[in-house]
Amino acid sequence: MLNDGREIPQLGFGVYQIEPDETASAVRRALEVGYRHVDTAEMYGNEAGVGQGVRDAGLDRADVWITSKLNNGFHEPDDARRAIDDSLAALGTDYLDLFLIHWPLPTRYGGDFVSTWRVLEEARADGRLRSIGVSNFQPHHLQRLLDETTVVPAVNQVEVHPYFTNDEVRRAGAQHQIAVEAWSPIAQGAVLGDPVITEIAQRYGKSPAQVVLRWHVERGDIVFPKSTTPARIEENFALFDFELSGEDVVAIGALDKGEEGRTGPNPDTFDYVPG
Repeated sequence: MLNDGREIPQLGFGVYQIEPDETASAVRRALEVGYRHVDTAEMYGNEAGVGQGVRDAGLDRADVWITSKLNNGFHEPDDARRAIDDSLAALGTDYLDLFLIHWPLPTRYGGDFVSTWRVLEEARADGRLRSIGVSNFQPHHLQRLLDETTVVPAVNQVEVHPYFTNDEVRRAGAQHQIAVEAWSPIAQGAVLGDPVITEIAQRYGKSPAQVVLRWHVERGDIVFPKSTTPARIEENFALFDFELSGEDVVAIGALDKGEEGRTGPNPDTFDYVPG
């Protein structure tokens, strides 16, 4: 349950780096397996494929939670307004379940992500966005929104995996019931050969990926593994017929390497804007 009272499926399907011409079939297969949450972004370039995949699966729009994110080039308020409409058009829907500011970009736009957030608040008020949140926001970025705006983000989507548990961000969000969504949940595969994880996987008769994804679930993370391989799509969904012991959850969390474990950019310095 999010802090705005809406229920979000904890396990979703991610489409980062899935080619646009492969997205519809991958999304359709994921929905056939049982996923009911799809995470995309304007910068992924595959929103149209997500929308097509949902339609191809023959599900009612209300039965699928769709998340997208604001392009880094569209933080100016008028640009953000147009970008929201463009996402809705590409996806073929009149609302999004969740829309996020993809990156805070504190060194761009005069460091002003607050006016961008206010555009999301507007779209939430008129119903085009059901829930709104942020992605890659550090605690001080979150605090600024809390100090200067009225709607508390429902989620903060950040890099989280056993080598980078990102606990400071988690604690900052928990104070305001901001849910954590974990991107790169298996560190792009880097954690799957870790002896701690492989030993746990052997004991449970599960794959290392299933163990790591289950670790996220038991911590309360919202997680959306990505794959275009049908067997892997099914495997990643099979997380609810076993539970990790408390000791195993702690052992996996103890693999944290702090900043050394981060695989993606640091949100305090990342300033990429598509050309």
